[in-house]
Amino acid sequence: AGQAIDDTEITARVKAAVFAEPGLKTLQISVDTAKGVVTLTGTVDSQANSDKARTLAAAVPDVKEVSNTLVVIPAK
Repeated sequence: AGQAIDDTEITARVKAAVFAEPGLKTLQISVDTAKGVVTLTGTVDSQANSDKARTLAAAVPDVKEVSNTLVVIPAK
């Protein structure tokens, strides 16, 4: 049960970090955590924002690994 609380807390911290970033907060990014492994899903408007989201997630304490499955769809 302790792991679930930790994963929920990690997810909340990653979301807070991502949504605090001005260029990322309006994008469709979902965060899921299982046993310390964070999975980023959704869409971003550039590879730079995908990389930024991954970097922010990786910087959160207790994150063991980041699986970045964000799809880049350039803004029209």
